[in-house]
Amino acid sequence: MKTKIKEYRARHNLTQAQLAEKVGVRRETIVFLEKGKYNPSLKLAHDIAVVLEAKIDDIFIFDDEPLENEEHSS
Repeated sequence: MKTKIKEYRARHNLTQAQLAEKVGVRRETIVFLEKGKYNPSLKLAHDIAVVLEAKIDDIFIFDDEPLENEEHSS
C-alpha cells in the first residue's frame, strides 16, 4: 500500500506528531503509514482522511492484489 499522507500533511502544515495526536496514535504509526509498512484500520484511515480533509482513496492507494474470495470463485 502506498499513501499520500506526507503530501496532505504538508498542505495542512502538520508534523507527524501533530497528525498522530489528532487521530489518537503514536508518531511512529504515522511514520510506518507514510512508508507503506502498516495498513491502517478502516477507522484510522477514516480519521486521517477527516483531519486531512480528503477522501480515504485519495490518501491511501491499495495494491491491486486480488481479494482472497476472488481467487477461489469461478
